[in-house]
Amino acid sequence: MLTIGQVAAHLGVTVRTVRHYHQRGLLPEPERDASGYRRYGADAIVALVRIRTLADAGVPLARIEGLMRASAEEFTASIAAIDTELAAQVAELERRRERMAELAAGERMFLPEEVVVLLDRLREAGLSPQSVRTERDTWILLVAQYADQVPGWALRKRALFEDPAFRRLYLTVDRAAGWDRDDPRLEPLADEVNAFGGLRAPEAESGAGAGAPAGTGTGERGGGGPVLALDALVAVTLMAAQTGRPVPAWERLIELCRTRATPA
Repeated sequence: MLTIGQVAAHLGVTVRTVRHYHQRGLLPEPERDASGYRRYGADAIVALVRIRTLADAGVPLARIEGLMRASAEEFTASIAAIDTELAAQVAELERRRERMAELAAGERMFLPEEVVVLLDRLREAGLSPQSVRTERDTWILLVAQYADQVPGWALRKRALFEDPAFRRLYLTVDRAAGWDRDDPRLEPLADEVNAFGGLRAPEAESGAGAGAPAGTGTGERGGGGPVLALDALVAVTLMAAQTGRPVPAWERLIELCRTRATPA
């Protein structure tokens, strides 16, 4: 005959756990000896071992009571059903792990590889994190509307960044986001943009096609379709305004580019 402390130690649990089994009705309270201590006989210890084994296997306590009273056939069928449920839970956990791995992959989860490479190129070139995030969000919107065309557009825009003049101008415009709306540097910057190609609707670009996003031209200046260095700026500015993060200096720069442009 063992005390509750001895039984708990044998099972590798706490005395509180054994008492909890009593409270849940999984095990009848044993008789007490003359000193008032619970004394557990062989039957109680076997029952506790079965309860603990089932609990360690993942069987809910609410179902253990029924299993303890089940016939051999009922016990086998119940265990098979529980095993099926556990397999489904394992599959769900694996699915969640895969989802977490996708989240760890960052932008590759929701953008084509061509766009991911482009965003990496923008970071490498020195574009500000805020501008990279805004461009990323713009590409996400484009993917939702033009999934088949986005990879080609991203490849063309990446090719533009191999042009040092385009890259320098793009980064200058990025830095201009921190300028005041009336900053005098915006006027010469607008002239530089216009000298490079100016601002046009993306449909006007040769090689990009109707509906193409900002800055996705062929990379050729003149000859029926100059590179429009700040077409991307137009899209990003609209995106910023819609998300409550307008950029006054960019808005003013777009106005200056349009008003200071010379007729082609």
